[in-house]
Amino acid sequence: MKLARMAACLLTTLALALPVQAEPLAKQLFGAKTTPSRQKSAAYGSYSKGCMAGAVELPETGPTWQAMRLSRNRNWGSPEMVSFIQDLSGFAAQQPGWQGLYIGDISQPRGGPMVSGHASHQLGLDADIWMLPASRINLTRKEREAVSPIDVTRNKEAFTNGNWSRAHHQILKAAASDPRVARIFVSAGIKLQMCNDERGDRSWLRKIRPWWKHNYHFHVRLACPRGMRGCVDQDPPPAGDGCDDAQQWVNDILNPPPPKKRDPNAPKPKPRREYVMADLPKQCMGVLRAD
Repeated sequence: MKLARMAACLLTTLALALPVQAEPLAKQLFGAKTTPSRQKSAAYGSYSKGCMAGAVELPETGPTWQAMRLSRNRNWGSPEMVSFIQDLSGFAAQQPGWQGLYIGDISQPRGGPMVSGHASHQLGLDADIWMLPASRINLTRKEREAVSPIDVTRNKEAFTNGNWSRAHHQILKAAASDPRVARIFVSAGIKLQMCNDERGDRSWLRKIRPWWKHNYHFHVRLACPRGMRGCVDQDPPPAGDGCDDAQQWVNDILNPPPPKKRDPNAPKPKPRREYVMADLPKQCMGVLRAD
């Protein structure tokens, strides 16, 4: 741990001393930090371009949850996210066959860009929650590295499979009905199944949004906490329940539209440039340096 902190300090010093074109990548600097900053809790920037001060650790095990893949050290979030997970997992534990929730990545100890795996999850306001029912809340650290989540879809995510249950529906409904939640990402087939099954108030379905590769977990995104001026919210979801949009996603999966012809004279799209500290909100350097 001491060596890791020394390495993180060295990288931060280099970021201050070198010209912009020679700076270490922001993901290397934030990925090297193993502890949160000793600051008031705050999110700076946007979900895919920012950082987090004063993060709170989700305890590795609670009465109704377990953080998975502990080797990643990504069980850090805003106080609002930790509280949300505790609340939702308590609800999940009331469902048949569930003792709670298995929690995947939230954020690094100081948020920021990750070395691998995500473009978002930089503010402590995103969390991946496994579709696998938490049948045990006493998994060892070793088991948490080996256990795999389950796929609840088939036909390239166009439909749900036999792993999908009414409990999944109820847990996602409870999450989307929480006023702290801005949106939830699931595979298109999951959203469409929920649209077909819901018989009551449908307003909460607006927050359930289709997105690729969310068949093993669902991704919860909280809105910026009130009064957190440095935090940039995503635009609200479109009006309506979004079920027609989900149907169109599924239609395109089953009958893919022909690929658009590319203009041979058009310039090739440039690959996304990796962020350096100069790309992030100015407060993020203070978050990185704070100890």
